[in-house]
Order: sequence, then structure tokens, then C-alpha cells
Amino acid sequence: MSLINANPSSGSPAPPPIKNRFNSMSSEEFMKIIFTELQQQDPFKPNDSSALLEQLNSIRSIESDIQMGEKLESIVFQNQLSGAGGLIGKRVGGLSTENTRVAGTVKSVSRVGDEIGLLLHNNWVIPMDNVEYIDQQPTTGPGSTGTGSSGG
Repeated sequence: MSLINANPSSGSPAPPPIKNRFNSMSSEEFMKIIFTELQQQDPFKPNDSSALLEQLNSIRSIESDIQMGEKLESIVFQNQLSGAGGLIGKRVGGLSTENTRVAGTVKSVSRVGDEIGLLLHNNWVIPMDNVEYIDQQPTTGPGSTGTGSSGG
């Protein structure tokens, strides 16, 4: 048995929030709980089986929604990664990971956790969410002014 400190001014740090174990419960675990409940119920006062079926349907619906949400997150992330890959060779500007306004040509794309970063030619990294502008890389070469405009 654990002790709960009822005095919040004791100076001890707050306990970490309790995880919702319901999210990690599978349908199989839920069924075990239901069968245990059915085995231990009073035979003269049985539980309403329709309520149990409603609970089971709710669990399945929630489980399905969670799985669909995870798949959608994965699809969105892959779409963002693909879009970021299309920026390689283009000039971008925005806020770096250090909140410094930077600009440069995208050299590569990296993934760190759930974040996509653009590595610039000058070694700055701009998180994809912090990009403020995207521009075509100006062409430089013989007869070019270096501004990217077509002299015509």
C-alpha cells in the first residue's frame, strides 16, 4: 500500500501523472476482465448482459479509432517527409532550432523523433514547421547576374 501526501506544501515534487492503462488494454484483456466479472457475479442478481455488450462494442470502437489515428499520423508524417524531400536544392528561410532567423539552400532532410528538419548548405537546421519561405535556387553561371532573373 502506498502513502499519499495530502500536504502539497511539503516541498516534495509532485508525483508523475498516472498513465491511462485503458489505452494499452487489448480486447483480449478486456474479455478476461468481463469473464472474471461474470464468474464472480451474484447468480441471484446477475449483471445486465446488454450493458456488457455495449461496453465491449465501445471498447472495440475506441480501439479501432486509436488504430486509425495512428495510421493517419503515419500517413501525414510520410507526406511531410516526401514534401520536405522536394525542397532539396531549393532556397528556404525560417527559424532555426535555436530560434535564429536563417536562410540557405536545402542540402538534405533529416528526421529526429517526430520532427522533420531541413539541413542547409551552411549547416543550419530549420524544422519543417518553422519554414517561412521557399524560393527556387538562383542560377549562377556564365552570363548570369546571380539574381535568378531571366534577362529578357
